[in-house]
Amino acid sequence: MKQAIGRVLTGGVILILMLLSACAGQPGGSAGGNATIRVASKDFTEQFILGHMYALVLENAGFTVERRLNLGGTPVVHEALLNGQVDLYPEYTGTGLLTVLKQEVMSDPAAVYQTVNEMYREQFDLVWLQPAPMNNTQALAMTRARAEDLGIRTISDMVARAGELVMVGPPEFVEREDGLPGIKAVYGDFELRDYIAVDPGLRYQALTSGEADVAVAFGTDGEIAAFDLVVLEDDRNMFPPYQVAPVIRSEVLEANPGIEDVLNDLSARITNEVMQSLNYEVSGNQREPEEVAREWLQQQGLIE
Repeated sequence: MKQAIGRVLTGGVILILMLLSACAGQPGGSAGGNATIRVASKDFTEQFILGHMYALVLENAGFTVERRLNLGGTPVVHEALLNGQVDLYPEYTGTGLLTVLKQEVMSDPAAVYQTVNEMYREQFDLVWLQPAPMNNTQALAMTRARAEDLGIRTISDMVARAGELVMVGPPEFVEREDGLPGIKAVYGDFELRDYIAVDPGLRYQALTSGEADVAVAFGTDGEIAAFDLVVLEDDRNMFPPYQVAPVIRSEVLEANPGIEDVLNDLSARITNEVMQSLNYEVSGNQREPEEVAREWLQQQGLIE
């Protein structure tokens, strides 16, 4: 069964890349001062919003942009960038470090950014522009009332009371080295009262209904702000940083150097609070990612 699933997934990736390749040779697809800049994204809400942001500010600056959003997961989009089928997309420093480069976990944001920037240039001829302050790292969240009732502010506090707590999160969190095994390695061994494995979309429902005490979260989840949740302080720096930044083909940047200032100016404004709010407009209020991106950019004076 696993082999069959693997063949299906591999076939899907190959099909997507073949379709992209067929488009890559169309006019405007090569790097050049008047080239069309092909902006891509992965396949989830935050990436849709960021991809539209990149496209909108570049269009406002006079660039011709083609959107190739919702391509798939990291392997698909990274491969499309390497093959010259797209020109740039938003990537996370932690993903670059661990998933693409297969390096050891690092907790210092500046060191992670320096590592991925240098190694991407050397191995792939790709450039990381400046990262945003936001950090979409994994996190543990509680309702404010429950956290205050138990006196829990940090992961160390949580570990000390683990036997009383039910945690909810995706099934793989119990096995990932940056999941429960990683927390135990850094904070000391512990046993939860229970772990409820659910689809990611059901985590916050279980938390706010009282079925669980702690939810596996991501730092920019819209529900954190919407439900006034407390993100537990990672007081031993176990989770790696996941700052987002545009990753671009070097030949495209050399031919269109104005891209750097435009996207760096945008990135500097994207904090956790901003991204949480924008994500919830899409996931919670069911608005279109492009509409949400455009509205915020206009409020910031970044586009007309």
